[in-house]
Amino acid sequence: MPTPPPDNLDRSLTIADTDAPDQPHLSVAGDTYTILLTGQNTGGRYCLIDMYVPPGGGPPPHRHNFEESFTILEGEIEAIFRGKAITVRAGQSINIPANAPHQFQNKASLPARMLCICSPAGMDEFFAALGVPVATRTAPPPKLDPITQEAMRAKAAKLAAEYQTEFVEKA
Repeated sequence: MPTPPPDNLDRSLTIADTDAPDQPHLSVAGDTYTILLTGQNTGGRYCLIDMYVPPGGGPPPHRHNFEESFTILEGEIEAIFRGKAITVRAGQSINIPANAPHQFQNKASLPARMLCICSPAGMDEFFAALGVPVATRTAPPPKLDPITQEAMRAKAAKLAAEYQTEFVEKA
C-alpha cells in the first residue's frame, strides 16, 4: 500500500457554524440551504450543505454526474430513486449514485433537516449561483410571483449543464 503524500501546508482547518451570522443561507427550490464546506475548503473533494426542507419542499427530478449523500437529522423526507419512493427518517442516511435520476420531498407536516455531501464538490457553487440569500438557516423562502418563479426555473436550467446536472421528467 502506498504511503500518503506529505501534509499540504497550503490547506487549513475549517470550522463551520451553521448558525453563524456570516454563514451563507440560500433559498433554493423552496428550501433553505446553508453551505458549510465548499469545494474551496476541501480541495474540490466534496462540499457539505445543511438543508432545511419545509413541508412541501424539495427539488424537481434531476440527476448529476457526482455522488450525493443525505443524512437526515430531523424529520423525514420521501426520496424517489429510479422511480421508487422510500421514506428516510431522522438517523438514516442514503447515498445517490452518480447519474441516477432522483428527487426528494418533504411530505410530512413538520420541517426536515439534513446534511448533504456531494463528491466531488460543485453543487455548492451551483446553489450559490442560483439561490436567493435569506437571513437564517430556517428562514422561509421568499414568496415569488409566477414571472419570477419562471425566471428562476430558466436560470436553473441554464446553469445545470455547467454543474453536471440535468433536470428530468421523472426520478
